Amino acid sequence: MINLVGKKAPDFTAPSTSGADVAISDFKNKKKVVLFFYPKDNTPG
Repeated sequence: MINLVGKKAPDFTAPSTSGADVAISDFKNKKKVVLFFYPKDNTPG
């Protein structure tokens, strides 16, 4: 696992659970943002 705590994330856009696109830049100037990624369901890793 890679620990990137405290590092700046590159700007990117991804779909939300509602289907709307969300950009990481939408959270600029927020105190803290947690990003969590996981592999596709039922895949190794």
